[in-house]
Amino acid sequence: MAEEGEVTIVGAGARLEGNVISAGNLRIDGQVKGQINAEGDVALSPQSQVEADIRAQNVSVAGRFKGSIQVKGKAHVGRGGRVEGNITSKTLVVEEGGVFHGQSIMDGSSPAEAARPQGAQQNSEQERDEPEVKVP
Repeated sequence: MAEEGEVTIVGAGARLEGNVISAGNLRIDGQVKGQINAEGDVALSPQSQVEADIRAQNVSVAGRFKGSIQVKGKAHVGRGGRVEGNITSKTLVVEEGGVFHGQSIMDGSSPAEAARPQGAQQNSEQERDEPEVKVP
């Protein structure tokens, strides 16, 4: 998680529904339902309850989360944290005592692969996966 910069805090007694947009880091102690977009890191504290789609640099979950997480860096599920949903990240850490129920997509593609058109990626993958069959 980033060490510097502004941190927006959604307090323990707060309940938000809708889109949350943060130019920096975001810490959620309360309840959020909707979309969360942060240019920095998102931290869900142990008492947090979040049902959302999160896009951020890094995400740390110590509370209850349901939805999807897309991060450019690391997704971290801490002890006591619970994630129900999909995570797309470069790195995924699930500590002992943390629960992750969903699909993990490790997005460590190189810039050259990311720049290729989507159709080109699919065609090359299909070519590699299909066995060659010769019929006499």
